[in-house]
Amino acid sequence: MFEPTERQDGFHDECGVFAIYGHPEAANLTYLGLYALQHRGQESAGIASIDGNTIHCHKSMGHVADIFTPEVLGSLPGDHAIGHTRYSTTGDTALLNAQPFSVACNKGKVAVAHNGNITNAGELRRELEREGSIFQASSDTEVILHLVARSRERTLAGALREALLQLEGAFSLVFLAEDRIIVARDPHGFRPLAFGQMELPGGALGYVFASETCAFDLINAVYLGDVEPGEMVIVSREGMTRERYAPIRDHAHCVFEHVYFSRPDSIVFGRPVEESREKLGRLLAREHAVEADIIVPVPDSGVAAALGYAEESGIPFRQALIRNHYVGRTFIEPSQAIRDFGVKLKLNPVRHLLEGKRVVLVDDSLVRGTTSRKIVRMVRSAGAREVHLRISCPPTISPCFYGVDTPSLAELIAANNTVEEIRRFVEADTLGYLSLASLREAVEDRNHDYCYACYTGNYPTDLVNIQELMAAKDRHG
Repeated sequence: MFEPTERQDGFHDECGVFAIYGHPEAANLTYLGLYALQHRGQESAGIASIDGNTIHCHKSMGHVADIFTPEVLGSLPGDHAIGHTRYSTTGDTALLNAQPFSVACNKGKVAVAHNGNITNAGELRRELEREGSIFQASSDTEVILHLVARSRERTLAGALREALLQLEGAFSLVFLAEDRIIVARDPHGFRPLAFGQMELPGGALGYVFASETCAFDLINAVYLGDVEPGEMVIVSREGMTRERYAPIRDHAHCVFEHVYFSRPDSIVFGRPVEESREKLGRLLAREHAVEADIIVPVPDSGVAAALGYAEESGIPFRQALIRNHYVGRTFIEPSQAIRDFGVKLKLNPVRHLLEGKRVVLVDDSLVRGTTSRKIVRMVRSAGAREVHLRISCPPTISPCFYGVDTPSLAELIAANNTVEEIRRFVEADTLGYLSLASLREAVEDRNHDYCYACYTGNYPTDLVNIQELMAAKDRHG
């Protein structure tokens, strides 16, 4: 079972969005959708529903199941709803930045939730403030609402179309209006946004949208496809209409969705995630074979790649690191220092599987290196004779500006050290990263549809304010 993880080594889960139109239990189904998307953000969550012309919104810090009690869900009436679960990539960690955002403006009452990162948000915000706009939050999502409200277009769809054309960077957006749901995806398609259908009471069909298809499985919705990059979709009483609001651009799907972010039971960018991850492991075994006794995954995100590595190498797969799935976001650390306490709280070795063994330790990524070193030490102290670390993606050498919370350049160990220097730092006997070519092969990227900027430093958009973005990354990373 895939559980939400809070990565200590640099990457953090980003946001998940969900939207549903036309179901009398819209808020309850949105809650279930967010529950399935909890791994994408554990900081805050919110749901907005609409009943007639009144938007009801509830959001709070914490996990979905803790926030949305039966009483809270009962206060969210209506048959359309949107939801959001958040890990901050821009904006402070505060309730003010929890989504959805809800406003009343000259286009009516509107709520919005956003997954991604607007790279020109600072520039747009300063321009809006000069013209008199007042901001309550520090999240870039609020900028989108101001652009919509400022537009001279008479309809919400027209105003949103105009606003989207001013945005740069990554965004998958879900809007809730008085009589419709509107969703949109940036022209490069950085972040995923799937759509599906489900049967409504009475036999009619309704539409649902989500960051990942695992949210559909829980509510018995059928996955139909993805909102296309540069596409806006409107669902109303008239049915669903799809339109392209922006010219076709080169696709830049975030490859890290397949490496780590997404649940393995999801289909993301039209491809099963589990299939990609097992292939990552098989290709890793071909590129970095080593004589060993067992293959051990770093749970939970390293499991699929470790299975692929074991199948390809013929070396037995063993769950020799057990993860405690009940560790909360905070805990009381004993005053007497215990070495590597945080990692020990979350992982514990199965000593009889490790003692005297040559171990291949498989993980999905290595960012700062500090957690990897602690895990290598743990495996070795449990009696492993050799520890060979294998990473199912290339070295991370550049920060992400498209919605992934990576550390600053100075904190990325591969940006400042050779593979041999990293091996010495993490104290492994050998270290092997997957090549970029094999990563492309694993996700079957025949048409150059993916973004690999964190591995190459080649960004698919013009980062005009690169220094400002780097400074923001240093503040929020």
